[in-house]
Amino acid sequence: MNAFSYTILVALALLLAGCDASVSSEALGTLERDRITLSATANEIIRSLPVAEGTPVKAGDILVALDSTRQAATLAQAKAKQAQAKAYLLRLTNGERVEDIAAAKAQLDQARARFMYAEKTYVRRQALVREKLISVAERDNARAERDAARAAVTAAQENLTKLTRGERPEDIQQAQAQLEAAAASVALQQRILSDLTVVATRDGILDSLPYNLGERVPVNAVVAVIQADTRPYARVYVPEPYRVLLQPGQTAVVHIDGHDQTYESTLRWIATEPAFTPYYALNEDDRARLVYLAEFDLPAEASDLPSGVPVQVEMPLE
Repeated sequence: MNAFSYTILVALALLLAGCDASVSSEALGTLERDRITLSATANEIIRSLPVAEGTPVKAGDILVALDSTRQAATLAQAKAKQAQAKAYLLRLTNGERVEDIAAAKAQLDQARARFMYAEKTYVRRQALVREKLISVAERDNARAERDAARAAVTAAQENLTKLTRGERPEDIQQAQAQLEAAAASVALQQRILSDLTVVATRDGILDSLPYNLGERVPVNAVVAVIQADTRPYARVYVPEPYRVLLQPGQTAVVHIDGHDQTYESTLRWIATEPAFTPYYALNEDDRARLVYLAEFDLPAEASDLPSGVPVQVEMPLE
């Protein structure tokens, strides 16, 4: 190796040593809590904001109420269709009314009486034709009336059988399916109506209400943000040299600005993909360094600490 190559190697070693010396042994970040964002499910006007920002809330508390006039009408229509389908199914399963069956029996008796009279008339006219007392045309008319009366008896008998036998199973099954579809539609419209009232899904602090009373919000717009009522965690950016030393479950000491007490935290998650150094950790020497986002859980005694304050997490030594 010549002198020039040796000089280059020494310079590179010194440069790397200088870079390693500039790497911070602390991960910088802030104290955070879980944030729950609640969105609007419809393009409606805000009619009520019963809870002010910064107020503690419990799961189920109403935070934002959107206008429900249109959806209430849609639900009423769905309920009307359900009632119609239910009435139709009851009609098929309960059978015909007693009065309708009695009327059908009377029609059958009337048709039989007309047939008997038409049959006797035809027999008499047939005898008169043989005696040449009436024309053949009159006998043929009597026979046609008899045949018509016989057909009327058959029709009346079929109508009575239909009323007494009941509806076909296929018709009843179709009516049941229509009723189930109507019930599902009512449940869906009821859920859509309920979603117009935005309620807290977890205990915590109402952190933000992005829209004002009377504003129309777009679909999927965030209308409320809750800061969960849980113990905080340190959300920090780990310098790249320490990434290989950290695994979920490891403990580390956390320092909080303005607070003399330190806390032992547990690493619950660390990113596998690097990110650029955040703005509050930038300096002239570290701008190009990559860092890894990580979250360290603090113990229960840190529950009263406010969110958003800067923290530093001591990195483990090799």
